Amino acid sequence: MSKPVVPFRAGYIAIVGRPNVGKSTLLNRLVGQKLSITSRKPQTTRQRITGILTRDDAQLMFVDTPGFQTRHTSALNRHMNRTVTQALNDVDVIVLVVEAGRFSAEDRALLPLLPAGSKVLLVINKIDRLADRALLLPFITQVSAEREFAEIVPVSASKGHGVDELARTISRYLPEQPALYGADEITESSERFLAAEMIREKLFRLLGDELPYASAVIIDKFALEGTMRRIHASIIVDKDTHKGIVVGAKGAQLKAIGTKARLDMEKLFGSKVHLELWVKVKRGWAENQQVMKQLGYG
Repeated sequence: MSKPVVPFRAGYIAIVGRPNVGKSTLLNRLVGQKLSITSRKPQTTRQRITGILTRDDAQLMFVDTPGFQTRHTSALNRHMNRTVTQALNDVDVIVLVVEAGRFSAEDRALLPLLPAGSKVLLVINKIDRLADRALLLPFITQVSAEREFAEIVPVSASKGHGVDELARTISRYLPEQPALYGADEITESSERFLAAEMIREKLFRLLGDELPYASAVIIDKFALEGTMRRIHASIIVDKDTHKGIVVGAKGAQLKAIGTKARLDMEKLFGSKVHLELWVKVKRGWAENQQVMKQLGYG
């Protein structure tokens, strides 16, 4: 007797949640490649980033979104909120990520924003950080009372626990249709965009709380010379004092940022990268529509 034919499914999945619940880490783990930048700082992700996972029976296009911002209203944060709202209306499945053992007012505020009738899977992340695994079931019961979820899947994105099960579960809710991308494609994002993100991540990771949130990266030049990428980029900051922080004593901090970003790019692009960085002061850039448009946030 022949085996029944399993229909192939493909679709888009929005990964949403309050800042710092591990959305970007989850996307990277699902795709098996570092596409979305991560740091301890909230609101690291500013634009939607799509990671593609192709399985034997399905192709999953994950959209990593900024954490929805309810407390700050700069032009940048309004852009990020629009990005989240648009993503929710453009996808087949929504994955709402919460932190194990913690369901806050910020988490609850997201629930009314989920489109009526949408397929919502609840992912409880960071289960490895629970002091007692016996606390997980009561927490699931607590969050289940907030709204009806199609599925609830506990995971640890950082450790990889439960991530394969999550991919299988999501696949069941996608529409039956052929793959939309080649099996070897892992993202819709351009290399130019990914390069800027790699640099911005190093700003957050190396400077910690020294550098305020108001920093961004513009790619001034991205040229392919044989197999080598030649990249010139400007780091945009809000004040002269911020420039000093980024450059560091005798340029040491800027050199470290460039070296670490270049190594990540070479790993992602699979080729040598020549990277040059400059630091520029543009006061009030997060409220300047012209600068925002240049940064791709317009």
